[in-house]
Amino acid sequence: MSNSVRFRRATPADASDLLELAVRIYDETFSAVNTPQNMQAYLSQAFTLPQFETDLRDSQILFHVAEVEGHLIAYSKLVDRPAPECITGEAAIEIERFYIDRRWHGGGVSASLMEICLKEARQRGFKTIYLGVWEHNDRAVAFYRKWGFTRVGEHIFQMGDDPQVDWWMVRSI
Repeated sequence: MSNSVRFRRATPADASDLLELAVRIYDETFSAVNTPQNMQAYLSQAFTLPQFETDLRDSQILFHVAEVEGHLIAYSKLVDRPAPECITGEAAIEIERFYIDRRWHGGGVSASLMEICLKEARQRGFKTIYLGVWEHNDRAVAFYRKWGFTRVGEHIFQMGDDPQVDWWMVRSI
């Protein structure tokens, strides 16, 4: 990984840049396997500036970003909310989003960001960390398995009018 990558907590001032990064990465990751209508329906609901501004001010939500020369290249979103029933570990927190610009895949950014998520969760007293991942996102599933996450359940993720299966994955911290 390049020494020029800097990791930090995101602040409300990052909302616009974070939104731009999130939409771009989500589009790059999923547009080839979803209709434009379903992508637009989901993005227009989940990826809005007011939503990012609200989330960045919420004490139950914590974003971390990676940046190079002031440009965001990756982000994670930890959310403290009640876990689904299949998450049986105590004191659980969710990694709701974990995305790396594809130009930085394989460079260690993902590993560093995951370390930050685990450390932050541990410092806040959580003992379990979980996430949802699309069942067909093989690269992400392999990455999470490498980090000790195991599949414990599934749920429907609504992508526009397309109900897709996401797996719940979990590990102890």
